[in-house]
Amino acid sequence: MNPLTHPLFLKFIIYFNDNQDFFECHEVLEEYWNTFPERTKAHPLTAYILLSTAMYHWRRGNDIGAVRSLKKAQRKMNLMADITPTFTEGLDFEDLLTKINQSIAAIENGKAFIPFPIKVTSLDLLKSLEALTPKMQLLPYESEAIIHKHLLRDRTEVINLRNEKKKGRLL
Repeated sequence: MNPLTHPLFLKFIIYFNDNQDFFECHEVLEEYWNTFPERTKAHPLTAYILLSTAMYHWRRGNDIGAVRSLKKAQRKMNLMADITPTFTEGLDFEDLLTKINQSIAAIENGKAFIPFPIKVTSLDLLKSLEALTPKMQLLPYESEAIIHKHLLRDRTEVINLRNEKKKGRLL
C-alpha cells in the first residue's frame, strides 16, 4: 500500500490544498507519524510536518521560523527522494521542491505569504482525495480560526504537562 493513501495523509493534502489549515496538517501528520513503531525525526513524514509548520509560521509573519523550517523540510525531502521514494509517489515532488525553494527565496526577499498546492499526479490518490473531501468539515479559508489556531485552542493539558516536567527537573 502506498503510504500516501493512508487516510491521515489524505487529510493532510486536503487541509494543505483546500483551505490551507497548516496547523491541522501538522496535527494529522503527527498522528500518522505516531503509528510507525520505528518513528524518528529522520522519518519521511517529518519533512511534511516541517513544511506544514513553515507555512503556518510564514502566514503569521514569523519569517525566521518559516525559513528555518522550510530549509529543514527541504533537506529531508531531498534525502527522501533518493532513499524513500514511497513517500513521494503520486505527487509532483519536483514541483514541491521547486515551490519550497521559491518560498525560501520569497521570505528572504521580504515577500508576503504565498501559498501553493501540493500537486497530485496519481489517479488513485486523486480518487481517494475526492472521496474523502466531502466527508471533512473544513474551516473557511483565511479565517482567524485557521490563521491563529494555536492561540485559540485549549492548552490546559499541554501547560499542565510542561509544568509537571519542570517540577521534576527542579527537584
